[in-house]
Amino acid sequence: MSEEELLLEQLFDEEKFTDKQKKIIVAAIESFSEKGYAATSTNEIAKKAGVAEGTIFRHYKTKKELLVSIVAPLMTKLIGPVIVNDFHKVLDHPYENAEDFLRATIENRRVLIKKLLPVIKIMIQEIPFQPELKEQFLDQIAKKVFDRILIVIKGYQDKGQLIEMPPASMARLAVTSIFGYLFSRYIFFPDSEWDDELETERTVQFILHGIGK
Repeated sequence: MSEEELLLEQLFDEEKFTDKQKKIIVAAIESFSEKGYAATSTNEIAKKAGVAEGTIFRHYKTKKELLVSIVAPLMTKLIGPVIVNDFHKVLDHPYENAEDFLRATIENRRVLIKKLLPVIKIMIQEIPFQPELKEQFLDQIAKKVFDRILIVIKGYQDKGQLIEMPPASMARLAVTSIFGYLFSRYIFFPDSEWDDELETERTVQFILHGIGK
C-alpha cells in the first residue's frame, strides 16, 4: 500500500467514497505532490487514477475543489493534530538548555516531515496561494504551536541563555532556520548527499550564534 493510500485510510470515512473516487484522491495527492497544483491537469489525474476525466468532474466541480477536498481534511484530521500534539512532546519536556531544545525540535520535525512528506509538499506549494487553506493552517496549526514556542523562549531568556529580543522575532528566526534546513533536505534537494547529524549541529549553532549568549 502506498503512502497516499495509507493517508486515505487514516483520513477519510471510506464508506463515503466509491472505488473510483478513492483512486482519484490517491492520484491527485501523488500528482500534486510531484508536480504542484498549477502544473497538474485533471486529465493527468484521471489517467493516473484509471478513470475518465468526466468522472472527476462528477465528484468535484473544479480542480481547486479537488485540492481543497484533500488538503482541508488533511489539516483537520491528521496534519493539525499530529503537528500540534506531537510537538508537545518537545515543548513539555524540561530541557535544561536551549541547545538541547533546538536539537529535539529539529529531530521531532524531521520525523514528521518524513512521515507525511507527500502531503507536506502539497501544503508548502499551495497554502500561500489558497486563502481558505492558509486561514485554516494559521488557525489550526501555526497559532497553537507558535504561542507555546514563545513561552519556551521566554523561559530560556529568564535563565540568561538567550539574548534580549522580542520572543516573537526570535521564534520566527529560529523556525525559519530549522525549516529551511529540513525543507532543503527532504523536499528541495532530497537527492543530494547529506550528513544529517552534521547539518543538524550546524543549524543549531547558526541559530545560537544569532540569539544565544
